[in-house]
This record gives sequence, structure tokens and C-alpha cells, in this order.
Amino acid sequence: MTIGVTLPSGDTGSAPNLVDELLAQTRQAAEAGLRSVWFSQLPLSQDAIAVAALAGREVPGIEVGTSVVPTYPRHPLLVASAALTAQAATGGRFTLGIGLGSKGFLGPVYGVEYPPPIRHLREYLTVLKRVFAGEAVDFEGETVTAKVPEPSTVAGGGDIPVIVAAMGPQALRVTGELADGTLPFLAGPRALSELIVPAIPDGKRIIAAVPAVVTHEPDEVRKKAVEQMSFYGRIPSYRKILDVEGVEHAADLAVIGDEKTVLEGLQRYYDAGATDVLVSQTGIRSAEERRRTWEVISSLGS
Repeated sequence: MTIGVTLPSGDTGSAPNLVDELLAQTRQAAEAGLRSVWFSQLPLSQDAIAVAALAGREVPGIEVGTSVVPTYPRHPLLVASAALTAQAATGGRFTLGIGLGSKGFLGPVYGVEYPPPIRHLREYLTVLKRVFAGEAVDFEGETVTAKVPEPSTVAGGGDIPVIVAAMGPQALRVTGELADGTLPFLAGPRALSELIVPAIPDGKRIIAAVPAVVTHEPDEVRKKAVEQMSFYGRIPSYRKILDVEGVEHAADLAVIGDEKTVLEGLQRYYDAGATDVLVSQTGIRSAEERRRTWEVISSLGS
């Protein structure tokens, strides 16, 4: 089992250069003994694949990935090209994490029709896997068309694992068939063991992303978590996974407290079947708590 973190973690708002800060935090993560750093993607924020490529090149040995790049509205050939470049830049330490996103959130942002999600995921993964296998692509589906008549790749960029942020039964079925694993966020230990682990074949990764902070003031940190995470309960896919876990608010799944509380809380995810845990929101209140959290959780990696 491995332990890693997601960035940004909540404490980069005052940084004069966001990319420089994320690279510095990647070095701090490696120094703390963490095995991987994964970068998030919003419609208008840092480009997750580009930053992962830079971080992996700057910090030898650490795994880097995206958590996650929405498939909509990026064409899979464009994502594949960026991912192949990142894999070459990092010497084979890049993992592509993708997700369907939310129609209610992404549709108004981009102003183009949101595709049928499960069909889109299947077609998207089909194209990605063919490109990453170095095959010619001649694919015409309902939501994706891709035609590359000759095998095309980036030297040094092959063999890219693809992980999907899948939580619903249909998405998990496609992920188990076509991807290298899943990366659910806010799927608690019960949801993980009852819904997600049984859907993913043995040998594939199950990477649980979990909000966690080591702090001496858990009540204050929890207030911030409630403020910043309340919108997840209004997104249908997250509402369903929270209901499976039996919690009302997304912040109920944040593991906040002293060292013992956080380590025991994260261990529950490994016990539920996770192969990896990514800890998010570690800097939700301060850089000091982020660094302390990283030092504590590094003991869970093996």
C-alpha cells in the first residue's frame, strides 16, 4: 500500500507563482517520505498534466498523477498527447487520472452539449488505451471520433496507466473493464468495501482520496471543511456515495484531529480494500498543519 497527497491542498492563495509553489510542495512531500503527488484540474486553474510533468522532472523518484482531468470537453487525442509528454518528462512516473465531471457544473462553464456519461467514458478509454498501446486509431463512436491512421507516440512516453474517478455502478463497470484502477473521492470505508472494491478486478489500483488534517484545533478546522465542502452534497454522484456511507455532509468524511485520530482514520481505508490513499485538503487552514500532516501520514506508506 502507498500513501500520497493531492495538490493544491488549500494553502497556495498567497503564493506569487503557483507553479513554483506546487513544485516546492512536491519536494516537501518527497522529503516527508510520501510516495506520490497528484494534481487537481479545474476549468480555469493550473493545467494538471503540465504541472505533473514539471513536478515529476524536478523531484526524482516520486510518482505524479492527475486527480483528475475531466474528459469533457477535451478530446482524448489531446489528453493523450499531453499525457505521453508528461510520461516522457518524468521517466515513466506519470499516471493519468480522468473523471466524467458534473453536467450541472461543467455544462454551463463550456457551453457545449454534455455527452451521455457512461457511453462517453467507454469511448474515451477505448481511444486512450489504443493510443497508449502504440496502435493506429480508427474509431467512430456516438460521442468520440478519433482517426490516426499510423501508430503515433512520443518517444519515452509509452505505457501510461489510466485511472478513473468512478463511483457509480455503471462507471465502475467500464473502469474495471478498460482502465487500470479507480480513484474515488469521498467514498468512505463502507462505500469502498461494499460498492467499489467488488467492482474492480484484482490487481488493479483502488486509490481512495480522503480529506485529512492533523491539528490541535479540530473544531476550527472542521468548520472550514464544512464551509468549503458543502457543495459536494448538491452534486448527484457525490450525494449518492455519501448516502451509501450513511453521512449527511461531505465534511463528515474528513479525518481531522491528532496524530492517532488521523492515522487510525486513514487505516480504515486500507482495511476496506484501498491499495493507495491520497490525502487531500491538508492545507485547508495553514501550511504548518499541511507539513505536519504529511510527516505523520508518511508512516502509513510501505
